[in-house]
Amino acid sequence: MLEIWRAGGSNTGATPELARGVEAEGWDGQMFMDSQSLSADPYAQMGAWAAWTERLKLSPGVTNPFTRNLAVSATSIATIQAISQGRAVLGIGRGDSALAYLGYAPVKLAWFEKSLETLQALLSGAEVPFADSGSTTGAAPSHEGLSLGARPEGVRLRWLPNGLPKVPLDVAATGPKVIAMAARIAERVTFSVGAELERMQWALDLAREHEPAPRSYGAQVIVVCHPNEATAMEVAMHMAPPLARFQVIQGKTVGPADAAMAQNMDAIKDGYDMTKHGVHDAEDRIVGGGMTREFVKRFAVVGTPDHCTERLLTLRAAGLERFVVVGPGFYPNEWGEAAGLFAREVIPALRAAG
Repeated sequence: MLEIWRAGGSNTGATPELARGVEAEGWDGQMFMDSQSLSADPYAQMGAWAAWTERLKLSPGVTNPFTRNLAVSATSIATIQAISQGRAVLGIGRGDSALAYLGYAPVKLAWFEKSLETLQALLSGAEVPFADSGSTTGAAPSHEGLSLGARPEGVRLRWLPNGLPKVPLDVAATGPKVIAMAARIAERVTFSVGAELERMQWALDLAREHEPAPRSYGAQVIVVCHPNEATAMEVAMHMAPPLARFQVIQGKTVGPADAAMAQNMDAIKDGYDMTKHGVHDAEDRIVGGGMTREFVKRFAVVGTPDHCTERLLTLRAAGLERFVVVGPGFYPNEWGEAAGLFAREVIPALRAAG
């Protein structure tokens, strides 16, 4: 069954009217940005949305293994799982803006892989050694120096209720190494490689090479849906750089890329303005320019409801079970009724196509 998720941002918000409205529009899930300097706390928002909705799935979009101790992340999402009666998902990546606004780059690959394994153990109710819990060394001395008759020897969520379904782990993946480890460890993998079929097929093929059992594969995709393609493109030009940036965050373009795509990716790599990250209507995100409309047409889904439906169904046919749609909720206020076209026309068309 296809899941259609709505991406979150710094202005996701937490009101009963918004939460119930999103659910009524037909979305399957809502994500909540986890970037302490740019957005409100996602777990507080998810707790509120869990109480206000009945079927909507909820996930941070996405957290990371650096800014929160792994045991804290596990207990936070398990709490949402309990409140929502099984509607939580733990979306996680290596970290971007949350770390950048603390002066750090994304976490190292080996650390990330170990973190995924630890989270799976904690979410399953198992105990892990303190050394694997993601604790920050040096900030506090070991409890071995305390005068105690007995002391805990590892980390475990001792409060987990019996019968609570395990929270599925959903890894945001772009590069080949993260795609491979995510397919090995997590129940869900959400690719962030753009909307071009060739790149999506590359990611899917790579993941399937490493999966020990079938996984649920999804994709984070920019969709700007408007009756006038030129109007849609103006908005898409501002929305594409933050997501395209993940393709070059380590210095070179990952996945298949011809000369035109590589040139645009280089412009994003060298000129992305991180001070405007999370500002959805920001202009001039790329210092010096260099990103073309032709690139955005390929990387994002831009155009009429029929065009958007056709592009997404092509990706669906490749084997995706889930879309995290970046766009609806962030369209300009002056669009009026056109801002709801995706929910009114594209979601039903995707459902009807099976």
